[in-house]
Amino acid sequence: MVYCLLCAAVVIILLCVKIYLLKKSAREISAQFADRLKSDTNNTIYVSSGDKDIRGLAESIDSQLSLLRREKLSCIRGNRKLKNAVTNISHDLRTPLTAIRGYLDLAEKTDDPQKLRRYFSVISQRTDAMQQLTEELFSYSVIISKDEPEDTEEIYVNQLLAECISSYYPVLTESGISPDIDLTEEKVMRTANRSELSRVFSNLLTNAAKYSSGDLEIRLTADGVITFANAAADMTPVQAAQLFDRFYTVETARSSTGLGLSIARALAERAGGSLSAELTDGRLIITLKI
Repeated sequence: MVYCLLCAAVVIILLCVKIYLLKKSAREISAQFADRLKSDTNNTIYVSSGDKDIRGLAESIDSQLSLLRREKLSCIRGNRKLKNAVTNISHDLRTPLTAIRGYLDLAEKTDDPQKLRRYFSVISQRTDAMQQLTEELFSYSVIISKDEPEDTEEIYVNQLLAECISSYYPVLTESGISPDIDLTEEKVMRTANRSELSRVFSNLLTNAAKYSSGDLEIRLTADGVITFANAAADMTPVQAAQLFDRFYTVETARSSTGLGLSIARALAERAGGSLSAELTDGRLIITLKI
């Protein structure tokens, strides 16, 4: 009887010690969790307990805190980009508006037909620039609000790409670009939205017309990989990696929102493809997989 009582007492004492240690570990986790939320640190949560479950809990909290820190940094970067984008877009819109207002004032003060033609020519150019800016913003907002493309169909990619290149050929030649085109003779078929895929091609060609140094290679392989390559001696690998970021443009003095390539990537991904860029031996290579 006495032996049983002693065993029961030992068990009770061990349980009390266990409970005490668990409560101590809980206080340690609670205090460190609050500290980690307040500070920007990668230090892990330390617990004195050797209990497997308590240590597993600490590791799980560390993992969630790490994820939370990454999301916080992403939000901070996103907010910074958004603020910069709003500032840049406001500047890009205000500049042509100021010019339009100035030339309208000049037009009101003269009856000289030659001067009026010149003033209204500038006004027309600035109006076109504003239209491009607003259309890019509207297009991007519409695209990201949709989850998947509508009205998909079987598309002969070779033909659609050739049609887009033909329509942009005058723009390319005006920019001093004579594209080297190599489209596979094998028929490449994909199920996609025709207008969206055409928009992807158009945005890539527009980008090439703006930033190519005079050369442009366009390739389409039998497995549906399309590459746009041109010399980009002044571009850095960092700039190449940022090409598809929202509101990013290579030039500091912009005449666009920098959304063209972001729109192209969003549409390509919605069609089940991908769009990437890399800088290799001074050449920018944009790869579209569809």
